[in-house]
Amino acid sequence: MATKRFQELQVYQLSEQLADDIWKIVEGWNFFAKDTIGKQIVRSVDSIGANIAEGVVRGSFQENRRFIKIAKGSLNETQHWLRRAYTRNLLTTEQINAIKTIINEL
Repeated sequence: MATKRFQELQVYQLSEQLADDIWKIVEGWNFFAKDTIGKQIVRSVDSIGANIAEGVVRGSFQENRRFIKIAKGSLNETQHWLRRAYTRNLLTTEQINAIKTIINEL
């Protein structure tokens, strides 16, 4: 059975969409918010797709599984930072709901 390229995986495409949506939101924050929580959330959300991609090219089931677990950890970290951003009034309810839709698909 042929292995899909990581770019073709729906889960990878969703991780890209989530990362791009969050990037666009963070771009509009003030310097302090960007420099603190913004950097953290962008790094964690970008790690989701990066780990999916790395796991796919590793070749073995065990390696892929390990990187998927790491991606899941990055997703959980992203959710933590989203909660912090929402609590600090950096995200609107509408933005959170749109982001949750993507997260639920992941």
